[in-house]
Amino acid sequence: MSIPISSANIGNTAFILLCASLVMLMTPGLAFFYGGLVGRRNVLAIMMQSFMSLGWTTILWFAFGYSMCFGPSWHGIVGDPTYYAFLHGVTPQSMYSGNNAGIPLIVHIAYQMMFAIITPALITGAFTNRVTPRAYFLFLTGWLVLVYFPFVHMVWSPDGILAKWGVLDFAGGIVVHNTAGFAALASVLFVGQRYVVESKPHNIPLIALGTGLLWFGWYGFNAGSELQVDPVTTVAFLNTDIAASFAAVTWVIIEWLQHKQPKIVGLLTGSVAGLATITPAAGYVSLTDAALIGIIASLVCYWAVALKNRIGLDDALDVWGVHGVGGLIGTILLGIFAAKSWNPTGPDGLLGGGSAFFAKECAAVVISGLWSFLFTYGMLWVIDRITPVRVTRIIEERGLDVELLGESAYES
Repeated sequence: MSIPISSANIGNTAFILLCASLVMLMTPGLAFFYGGLVGRRNVLAIMMQSFMSLGWTTILWFAFGYSMCFGPSWHGIVGDPTYYAFLHGVTPQSMYSGNNAGIPLIVHIAYQMMFAIITPALITGAFTNRVTPRAYFLFLTGWLVLVYFPFVHMVWSPDGILAKWGVLDFAGGIVVHNTAGFAALASVLFVGQRYVVESKPHNIPLIALGTGLLWFGWYGFNAGSELQVDPVTTVAFLNTDIAASFAAVTWVIIEWLQHKQPKIVGLLTGSVAGLATITPAAGYVSLTDAALIGIIASLVCYWAVALKNRIGLDDALDVWGVHGVGGLIGTILLGIFAAKSWNPTGPDGLLGGGSAFFAKECAAVVISGLWSFLFTYGMLWVIDRITPVRVTRIIEERGLDVELLGESAYES
């Protein structure tokens, strides 16, 4: 259905375009963040994986991705991939009908595309230094089609089976962080441990730059998910900063007590844990609850990373411990703290008598985690039959940048 462009709300349209730009900036930010964490010989390889998603995911989104996410529903699981195929029929006059915000359909397509770009890029930190470019290309394609696109439809499309059931996810605790985190876990178990373990980041200022870009972009990630400018938008914006700040300081305190020194990498990691954890709840909880969520985020994610290290799971950049666990507990905490007094369109959580809503949120993270884990592991098994997933030991020892890309981040 086409509506004259004059019916568009200019303020909401401009705001969501700005938020889309902020979310796009998060992918280069992630590239810097991961690039600083890895060793000198693998900086370009890990950064290229983020930028590859920036390009290839856009092509898939244009071809059929948006249609799979928001097209007419097939049993509430996935949208019709032909409905918006190659964005046929989308014009400047086409309006998004998912709410009353008055934004053009093109704006919604662009905004949601930026989420699709960064989500698979998050996973790459888990299997850094170990996966071939050809296998990653197939992984990126298969994971979007089999995991990400269906869960966007199930949770964020009005016709999605989980959305109809009453599951809520304000900005991606289930759709983005939980699915990416448990895909990371499956990837690490399939690919195995590194032959060359570089335990120290090679460039901490690069990590700080990446964190700053991620934190900045996260305002578009969370506040923009309201898809309009209203009081909930402002709540989501401030909750994002509050949770990140409390989580960052909590992580520093934990490390300070354990190691007798504050660590800047811990500060940066804690902030990302807080950002991931507040994401599903940003527009549904109070400012005080956001602070509490930030503290809980660091306590639980720090424990998850320590557990990962103790059992010898080689999730190189702690994707499962920070994003997977953060998305999981953030969704559960949404089920506890949600309050209609802060978002009249949402439910009350467990503390307000919403036990049924709490149970649905818990079930949703279990379903999404299992789906992502199983599909990811199975997909990697299939890819490995087509082309080797893992690089050889010699390539890993010499570094992926020179051996696979023929380039180097630094002069010898």
